[in-house]
Amino acid sequence: MFVLLLILVLVLFGLGFLNPLWWVAAAVLVYSATRLGRDRGGGRSRDGGSDLGNYRDYRDYRERRDRRERWDRRYSRRHRARRRREDRQDHERRG
Repeated sequence: MFVLLLILVLVLFGLGFLNPLWWVAAAVLVYSATRLGRDRGGGRSRDGGSDLGNYRDYRDYRERRDRRERWDRRYSRRHRARRRREDRQDHERRG
C-alpha cells in the first residue's frame, strides 16, 4: 500500500511540471496520508517504541466508561438513594 501511495505521489509531482495544480494534489495526498497514519497509530513506530498511544486510548476509554456508568446510575430509577450516596462519595474523593 505504501509503495502504491509513493508511486502516486511521484506521478502527481511529475505532472506538476505540466500544471502546478498537480503539485497541490500531491501535497494534499502526502499531508492526508501522514495525518491519517498518525491518527490511526499505524506506521513503523508501532512495532517498537513506547505504548503511550495505547495507554491514552485505554485512558480515554476508561473515562468514557466511567462517565457512562455515572450517567446510568444518576438517571436510573432503581436504588436512587444509594447511587446518590455513591456519587457524593465519588465527588468527595475527587475534590
